[in-house]
Amino acid sequence: MIDERIRKGRYVEVASLLYNIVEVVVSLAAGFATGSSALISWGVDSIVEGNSAAFMIWRLYGEEQGLGRRAVLKRKKVALGVLSAAFTFAVVFILYESISKLITGETASMSWWGIGILCVSLVVNPGLAWGKYHYGKLTDSPTLKYDAIDTMICEYQTIVVLIGIGLVQWQGWWWADPVAALFIVPYVAWEAFESGRDAYRVDLDSRQNESDDEQ
Repeated sequence: MIDERIRKGRYVEVASLLYNIVEVVVSLAAGFATGSSALISWGVDSIVEGNSAAFMIWRLYGEEQGLGRRAVLKRKKVALGVLSAAFTFAVVFILYESISKLITGETASMSWWGIGILCVSLVVNPGLAWGKYHYGKLTDSPTLKYDAIDTMICEYQTIVVLIGIGLVQWQGWWWADPVAALFIVPYVAWEAFESGRDAYRVDLDSRQNESDDEQ
């Protein structure tokens, strides 16, 4: 029975990965076309979130196949290490993009495609978060539940980016767009640190990790 629940949790992660691909394509295309640092940064964060979903799929599939404890922990260590590197890259990119726009004073133009994908995400992300948390609870998997929290944090980021774009377009505050992007940085930086720390702590041979098999 638990294998079926793990499978359904993996299906939720597959849906999350597919939607993140849509987010990335639309937001980056709209961001680069309009010069919006907030949209570009949001798209870069969506790349990281997509990577997270992909590695969750990889790991959950391994659990479905009945991999041993050590193999599951090895997948966890690899996934966390890759995510830490991806988050670190995202921090550097967002800082560069945002600070450059603040220095040059470049103003982002309107993008209905960008606003559209942000509005769709306001509806889709809570559904994905609920699915991850639901199956994380059913399978006693802290990682799935943690991923659900990450998805809801993305909801907060979406709201911030929408506010930034709105202030630029309707109040003429050109600096609101890069500042909105900078609001994403603390979360991404913390994720980089936390995933790197957790990867370092995974001991493939320690019996203390027995309880971490489902994380």
